[in-house]
Amino acid sequence: MDLMDIQAPPQGAYAEADGVKYHYIELGEGSPTIFLHGGGPGCTGWSDFGQVAPLFAEDRSCFLVDILQYGKSAKPVIEGPMWDYHAAKTVALMDELGIDRADFVCNSWGGTIALNLAAKYPERVRSLVITGSMPVFHGPLAPLPEGGRRGRNARDRYYGGDGPSWEKMRDLMARLEWYDPDAIPDGTVTLRYEQSLDAEETALAGASDNPRGDWQDLSAELGRIQAPTLFFWAMYDAFLTPDYPLMLARMVPQGNLHVMSRASHHPQEERPYDYYSAVSGFLNQHHG
Repeated sequence: MDLMDIQAPPQGAYAEADGVKYHYIELGEGSPTIFLHGGGPGCTGWSDFGQVAPLFAEDRSCFLVDILQYGKSAKPVIEGPMWDYHAAKTVALMDELGIDRADFVCNSWGGTIALNLAAKYPERVRSLVITGSMPVFHGPLAPLPEGGRRGRNARDRYYGGDGPSWEKMRDLMARLEWYDPDAIPDGTVTLRYEQSLDAEETALAGASDNPRGDWQDLSAELGRIQAPTLFFWAMYDAFLTPDYPLMLARMVPQGNLHVMSRASHHPQEERPYDYYSAVSGFLNQHHG
């Protein structure tokens, strides 16, 4: 199986959870594992994890969820603290799917949701794997110079000017998400580009951050997380260098850090076999 060529997404399903509709793709059987994707234009559960999910699905029940406001899930306007909203709705989705407790494997935005969920609903989380997320606004040495703006600037740039294009999507991925631009599969670019044209997604982008809820700093929450947590980072993450997740790993009582070479913001896509090997080894350590 060549994981570097993403396959067409399989038939997904929908679930109504506390008044909003979620879209998800379920693969495999075994211990329930929820995959939450990042917040880039056109991201979905499948675009971010479709390459590596077949490996996890060999012995796990994998739920590749489209986060609210992305993919085929509902795109409500969020009011109030954004990570609290997403965490509560994700728990409602777990209730609807009959999942009492799950492992979470997450990228970027999805990881911040999962960290907040683990702090506020500890009984629902078995363990966490977090890549490229920014749950706190300060760095280990000083306030972050980005202030979380790089992702928003990238979204504005992508949707601005002449509007979205396949070429602009590939450029965004090459600059911010992949270490080796030549390795980006055309199929992944196409999936992301086509999803980014969704009318509701385009409207959200045009409204800047207002419909996404109020940004939250989770510094106080991280110390409350009981679940074993692996911060799985790429050496060349374009948003946050590895000193940042080392700080996070010290803030979480059972925090661990793995740094992968030759990868950027989406290591699960760039090096799927190596990502699976390290992540599954961590997940399989914790059976409590």
